[in-house]
Amino acid sequence: MELDRARLLRQIPAVDDLLRAPALAPHVASMSRPHAVEIIRRFLTACREQLLSLPLEALPPQLDLVALESQAAQALRRPHLPSITRVINASGVVIHTNLGRSPLAAAARNHILAAAAGYTNLEYDLKEGKRGSRQVHLEKLVTELTGAPACLVVNNNAAGVFLALNALAVGREVIISRGQLVEIGGSFRMPDIMAASGAILREVGTTNKTYLTDYEKAITSQTAMLAKVHPSNFRLTGFTQEVALPDLVALGRRYGLFVMEDLGSGCLVDLSCYGLEREPTVQEAVASGADLVLFSGDKLLGGPQAGLILGNTGIVQRLKQHPLTRALRPDKLTLAGLEATLRLYLNEAEAVAGIPTLRMLAMPLAEADRLAKSLARTIKRRWPGRFQVAVQDHISRSGGGALPMVPIPSRALALELPPLAPHQLEERLRAGSPPVIARLEHDRLLLDVRTILPEDYPALLSVLDSLLMQT
Repeated sequence: MELDRARLLRQIPAVDDLLRAPALAPHVASMSRPHAVEIIRRFLTACREQLLSLPLEALPPQLDLVALESQAAQALRRPHLPSITRVINASGVVIHTNLGRSPLAAAARNHILAAAAGYTNLEYDLKEGKRGSRQVHLEKLVTELTGAPACLVVNNNAAGVFLALNALAVGREVIISRGQLVEIGGSFRMPDIMAASGAILREVGTTNKTYLTDYEKAITSQTAMLAKVHPSNFRLTGFTQEVALPDLVALGRRYGLFVMEDLGSGCLVDLSCYGLEREPTVQEAVASGADLVLFSGDKLLGGPQAGLILGNTGIVQRLKQHPLTRALRPDKLTLAGLEATLRLYLNEAEAVAGIPTLRMLAMPLAEADRLAKSLARTIKRRWPGRFQVAVQDHISRSGGGALPMVPIPSRALALELPPLAPHQLEERLRAGSPPVIARLEHDRLLLDVRTILPEDYPALLSVLDSLLMQT
């Protein structure tokens, strides 16, 4: 009856009464009273709106004032909590764009902390005692790893593409296969980036087939560049044809045109050695003779967000002198993290073991199985009869636009907590501290162990413990 709803509404405490509750006292003391009053007023308004929206049969018999005070305390704490927070990735997507892409290696984290803690020689030549360039810290290392004559680092790969087009092809044509005019994350489309750069797009071929003759027939006196773009999460299979980079380079040489390849995810190791589909490596693209090779630092490379531009010394120098380069330059923390990540690649075994992205991608199925069974045993032993757990087959994904069609066999924990439905359990885990990002498939909640970092297991168990206390 509506009388029951009215009775519950009357049980909601007044603003001043709730502010005097002992559970809220520490939080009220941490801010000005007008601010606390406004937060509690909004909180109580939301409580009333929720009661008014519930159907009669869903109304509780009494208002839980203890729970209400706890929720109010959380509302007061929220302004003091950072918006960006660490989460536990149990989704099985390794390079998860929404979760910040690649977690950094310990060496990269430590180098960033050291650079953040004080002054650095970011743009100071210690040997000469005068102003230097922030680019010198990585150039020798990158050229040693890739064989590229020169390198320029900017703040992300899309910025690198924009810079290259604006510096080398503004007002002139760039020829690209129609099948490579992709849209990447956040609705950024390659044709839009090209148009904004001032270059003129010239599409050739069809969606599924492009031949070298298509490029050659399109070349005019207005052509500046031949471009090849990684399809990111898009993949054509079956009746397809594309031009290999060495053939494109040879065509460019014949007509005196720039040749640029946007690799998207920069891969420095042969992933096929670890049971994955072979991804073109940066070294191969450089060896092809392309004038410019561009890729991201925060995808398969496993470093912080950055864009690396490799290529011909004279051309890279033109980009370095372009006015946009200053606007696109990375800061000292990015360079520190990227340098430490790249140094791990001097020893491939050390890179695969130390860079989380590579370690997760290369994890053998037997190791994933061991981790899943160990987690299942721990949960059953710690909370007997509470959670229902089962280890099952699962498919992980690389994510981040790399290896888009490649299934990576993995193991996941199917987790149940009656009487919660799977979607309710997913919501509770996502609201945990730290939040746990699980996967819902076929009305089951799954925790894929491939993407749970070793140091996250104690926090995951703590979240499960808190969840039981609330259920």
